[in-house]
Amino acid sequence: MTGANGTGKSSLYRALRLLADSARNGAVSALAREGGLPSTLWAGPETIGKAVRAGEHPVQGTVRRGPVSLRLGFAGDDFGYAVDFGLPQPSTSAFALDPEIKREAVWAGPVLRPSSLLAERSGTALRIRDGGSWLSVHDAVATFDSMLSEYTDPRRAPELLTVRERIRSWRFYDHLRTDADAPARRPRIGTRTPVLAHDGADLAAALQTIREIGDRSALAAAVDAAFPGSELEIDAESGRFVLRLRQPGLLRPLGTAELSDGTLRYLLWVAALLTPRPPALLVLNEPETSLHPDVLRPLAGLILAGAARTQVVVVTHSRALVNALEHDAHELTTIELVKDLGETRIAGQGRFDQPAWHWPKR
Repeated sequence: MTGANGTGKSSLYRALRLLADSARNGAVSALAREGGLPSTLWAGPETIGKAVRAGEHPVQGTVRRGPVSLRLGFAGDDFGYAVDFGLPQPSTSAFALDPEIKREAVWAGPVLRPSSLLAERSGTALRIRDGGSWLSVHDAVATFDSMLSEYTDPRRAPELLTVRERIRSWRFYDHLRTDADAPARRPRIGTRTPVLAHDGADLAAALQTIREIGDRSALAAAVDAAFPGSELEIDAESGRFVLRLRQPGLLRPLGTAELSDGTLRYLLWVAALLTPRPPALLVLNEPETSLHPDVLRPLAGLILAGAARTQVVVVTHSRALVNALEHDAHELTTIELVKDLGETRIAGQGRFDQPAWHWPKR
């Protein structure tokens, strides 16, 4: 996923994170951190006419006709999920600004249809398909809770559990710190770490875990590809893991406190992408940050190695990284975002190129 600044790449990334938060019942608090529901709403007019698009009239505000709504969803070959957040009913509660979940739906296949619907919630009520009929559960979930996180019935609603666990496995990396005080630069008590922490604090333990139960040869090859002739050394001193990088021509290995920001960041991507426990979806936000152009080709190889085991979404500004991925990938979808009168659109996508999609109706 690429595009100029302000085209909507960060918005797409945050939308995916909000979807993941829904499965953990943290979407309402995540929305609050984003500035509340109003901050997520489209800032332009509800409709943009042909005359405006043709440049014959300026963009002007219009009266909103539809309900205030933030709708998020995704679909795959087997299941799809969508959620609709809206404004709460007038209340004297101290939490009167919290958005409510108006609708949720889980369905079979890539497109929501009445025949493919498996479970849906409207307000606090829940309906679950039970063979050829429907099972209704009243007051099953609160208005601020997701049915994915709060309703568990493996016999009657196994699809909800499947979708929930799939979304919960999604992994996001966008705050891998490499500054002087970064957690990854400090020795830490380590345990087996098949999944790198979001801030990279357990880097040494994660790399050692790859050595022991992951692809040890791929780890060595990834380090050598970026830093020819270099090798990792990981010491466990009284349970504290210490990472060092031995490089040609140096009499001693360099500790993480001595590594450059780019070197440390690349090692963090190695740990994230060679994880022995791949998620259902791995999302990387601007992985090229702090990296020298010569390291982008090895990074592309790392990303493709990760994509061989799971779906990887890369949000990037780097045309060099995109070119390297396109050169080496057997299967790659490149999406370029553009702005059209403030709207985020996909470059080259016409009206009839858009995939089929239907939102749950309120």
